[in-house]
Amino acid sequence: MNTILTIMASSEAAAEESNLFTALGIDWKLLILQTVAFLILLWFLSKFVFPPLTRMLEKRDADIEAGVQAAQAAEKKADAAKTEVEKLLKEARREASEIVSTAKEEAAAAVSLADTKAKERAERTIADAKDQIDKEVLSARKALHNETIELVAQATEKVVGKAVSSQVDEKVIAAAVREAK
Repeated sequence: MNTILTIMASSEAAAEESNLFTALGIDWKLLILQTVAFLILLWFLSKFVFPPLTRMLEKRDADIEAGVQAAQAAEKKADAAKTEVEKLLKEARREASEIVSTAKEEAAAAVSLADTKAKERAERTIADAKDQIDKEVLSARKALHNETIELVAQATEKVVGKAVSSQVDEKVIAAAVREAK
């Protein structure tokens, strides 16, 4: 009894199922044909389209990854170069500072040396001038002494009226010069 009921229920279910597909407008033959066409298309795509497409996408991913790695490497190199440039600039500034400091010291030493030489030259010039003045004063005194002697001789000759001997003349002149001083 149970089996009969089960068969009857399954036939009724199959009938209801068949009625359900027809109620929805589904044609079994067309559904099977579309499924076969879909499977053929799927096979065709997986055989001829998906492998090259997959290879192209993998190549593109590899290229992108290589580009990212290259960019990272370039960024590291840029950072290293920037650090190196900063280091070189710092060293150049230190060297420039040392050069300026050395130049200032050398300039101060040169000024001091020039000042010392100028003072020595001025002292030498003053000493030479003093020597020259002393020589000229001595020369002028000698000339004045000689002129005085001649004037005294001429005056004595005019007072006495005649020339005296040279010995007397010298004694008189010397006495007159001593009195004049």
